[in-house]
Amino acid sequence: MVKFMEVRWHGRGGQGTVTAAKLFAEAMLGAGKHVQAFPEYGPERMGAPLKAYNRISDDPLTVHCQVAHPRIVAVVDSTLIGMVDVLEGVPEDGIVIVNTANPPSQVGEKIGAGMRKVFTVDATRISLETMGRAMPNTPMLGALARASGEIGLADLLVQIQKNFGKKFSQKVIDGNLRAVERAYEEVQGE
Repeated sequence: MVKFMEVRWHGRGGQGTVTAAKLFAEAMLGAGKHVQAFPEYGPERMGAPLKAYNRISDDPLTVHCQVAHPRIVAVVDSTLIGMVDVLEGVPEDGIVIVNTANPPSQVGEKIGAGMRKVFTVDATRISLETMGRAMPNTPMLGALARASGEIGLADLLVQIQKNFGKKFSQKVIDGNLRAVERAYEEVQGE
């Protein structure tokens, strides 16, 4: 039986949540892992709630179903808390990372985290300060790398540079790289 780690992302259309899941998968692939990344959409419109998923393993993945028991949940838009069950299927030793200025203890209490580890980072503020716009997806990648320990910051930065180098100006790339680094340093956990 193949062992794997699963991640579920909660966000809204236009926040780059699906892109973050793809970037995380590509970074893990670059680190020698076997990966899957896939979205789950409702109405495809700006601002609509959505989920995206990752499955990561040391061995080839032959499972192609929805993620039911993610070890890690990344909440890109904290306004979804209370609207969707962000803890659905997350084991008691799971990790929850939330984009908010609130401390982990407050968020953990609000969501009923129990023994789950809760991390917070103000990814929106970081993106505004480093990129000039509210695009919290790449800062959330930095927080995910730090909170999970699944990938090193350097490997993540290399993958973002490689992926974004095909599409964006160096100014945009540099802003995203700074955002990832800041979130990696600023994420708080309990």
